[in-house]
Amino acid sequence: MREVSGETAVKRMTGVADAHDAPDPEDAGRSDSAAGAAGTAEHSAAGADAPAGELQDLDDRLGAADIPDTAAADESAGYQWDDGFIARRATARDDETADSPDFDLRRLLEPYEDFPRSVAFGTELRTRLGALRELVGLSRTRLAEPTLAEAGRVLDEASARQRLSSQHTVVAIAGATGSGKSTLFNALAGVAISETGLRRPTTSAPLACSWTDGAAGLLDRLSIPGRLRRRPWMSAGPGEALHGLVLIDLPDHDSAVTAHRDQVDRVMELVDAVIWVVDPEKYADAALHDRYLKPLAGHAEVTFVVLNQVDRLPGDATDQVLDDLRRLLDDDGMALGEHGEPGATVLALSALTGDGVDELRELLGRFVQERGAAARRLSADVDAAANGLRSAYIADGHPGLGELTREEFGERLGDAVGAAAVGESAEREWSLNAMKACGTPWLRLWRWYESTRAPGGLEPTVPESESESAGAKTEPEATSRHEVEQAVRTVADETTDGLPTPWALAVREAAVRGAEGLPEALDELVEKAVEQATDGRTSRPAWWRAAVLTQVLMTVHQVLGVLWLLAEAAGVLHAGPLTPVLVIMAGTAGGPLVEWLCAMAVRGPARRHGQDVERRLREAAGACGRGKVLDPVAGELLRYREVREQYVTVDGLSTTGK
Repeated sequence: MREVSGETAVKRMTGVADAHDAPDPEDAGRSDSAAGAAGTAEHSAAGADAPAGELQDLDDRLGAADIPDTAAADESAGYQWDDGFIARRATARDDETADSPDFDLRRLLEPYEDFPRSVAFGTELRTRLGALRELVGLSRTRLAEPTLAEAGRVLDEASARQRLSSQHTVVAIAGATGSGKSTLFNALAGVAISETGLRRPTTSAPLACSWTDGAAGLLDRLSIPGRLRRRPWMSAGPGEALHGLVLIDLPDHDSAVTAHRDQVDRVMELVDAVIWVVDPEKYADAALHDRYLKPLAGHAEVTFVVLNQVDRLPGDATDQVLDDLRRLLDDDGMALGEHGEPGATVLALSALTGDGVDELRELLGRFVQERGAAARRLSADVDAAANGLRSAYIADGHPGLGELTREEFGERLGDAVGAAAVGESAEREWSLNAMKACGTPWLRLWRWYESTRAPGGLEPTVPESESESAGAKTEPEATSRHEVEQAVRTVADETTDGLPTPWALAVREAAVRGAEGLPEALDELVEKAVEQATDGRTSRPAWWRAAVLTQVLMTVHQVLGVLWLLAEAAGVLHAGPLTPVLVIMAGTAGGPLVEWLCAMAVRGPARRHGQDVERRLREAAGACGRGKVLDPVAGELLRYREVREQYVTVDGLSTTGK
């Protein structure tokens, strides 16, 4: 059996192995595999505890084939760090520190005492997210799926982020090719973790560096594999200041490789904050400003813009470039955090020389310790989603279904069914019935006789002269389909005036669906109205009876006069012929006179009867139109008002002041 040293045995029992430290600055351009091979060779040459084959097997099992292994170089440079998989190496200095009387084990364990807790959003953000969730739910049947896609994504990301650690802040370092973001990443970590060099693109996949434990869920959410997760030596100076920081080194956003750009876009949607690294040559690049900074202007509070490589600028050129950068950011709509106001942080540094790195580290430390980056990022995402949905919920005018619109719609339907014609017909029918009732018995007998001579029945026929004077029954026209369609179109136009397009279409569809079968329903109303108007049992005023009794008396006078005159001629009576002739003349003249008086008296009641029939028909047509058209339209408008209230809650609490 192969002998194992005591130190190696302890490491195996406790799961501790040697750390793969960062490459020496002189070997920064080497690939990961080459660095790993070099590290293995150095271990073999130095006489490590295990042979090279065992170390290679350990590297393969730990997935460290892509991780630079330059432990010897790090030891010579004094670097001590941990990549998250291999525990920290116990050195002689640590042993001496542990043996000293001032040594406190709790100080070393302090960064790990806070276990990950879920993010607790503030009341305002929770209210906005709840309103956004209601908004999406109420709008799914009215808005296209792509319109709600961004809002749905924000809700999903908010739910996912809330379940993850609130003690960590995920900050991405993004930049263009050659801007020095990997160098800055290494400078903040205090050790060379990310590969740097002249070869482009240098960074091909997101690389993570976590200052504390408990960030595995966040890194899983970013789809960063375990072999690309690092952690610097926690006892280093920057470690305590950046407690809770998870730093992500992204590929170049302008990389020639499409997959790299896709990874940048994917991770940028998930991180809590971002550090944009620009250089004096590309700080005004349109690809950066148009594709990222302008669309993310609302995320200014979680944005750092760093002008790197200022060591290349002569004299006061740094201030000039920095002022121009601020001007460009202002043009992008990104608020700048100056004079204590919230906004983006802009500063200049040189990651290569270290000038300004401590200032950025201090700013990041305060930023991380606030524990509010995740909530601010999500609040900005809600702002952006609300701004994208504005055109779908905010109307230009004041759309609605007012009382005037309802009345005008009912009037148009009344015109479509010919309510005026039906009223006039009812007026004529009422007048005709009055004349029939109040006419002389001889005229009524004559009309009956004429009806018996007319083929097809006993209905009385009115002479043309009487039809012109008293009016004859006319059949009203059927409901005008064109006028009904025009009335529906008009009410839809008036109701949707200024309404957002999706809801305007929904209102129009509701109106069109309701109008189906409306003409047929109106035809039935007209038939019922005509039947009631032509019904002979319509209400009769009390004076009709007096008029009929008077006509009977006039007829009795005529009959008595004739009998009296016959009795005088037969010699039965001897009063003289003058008296019976006067009685006959009185009865004969009194009948037409009573009929004429009745014709004059029926005009007012007949007109009122016709107007009443017209009014009832218009009301019935309006009620039918309300049930079939206006009520569905009002339902859509009510739904719009509900979602608009939810949108106002989402957008009204916006922190961007929209």
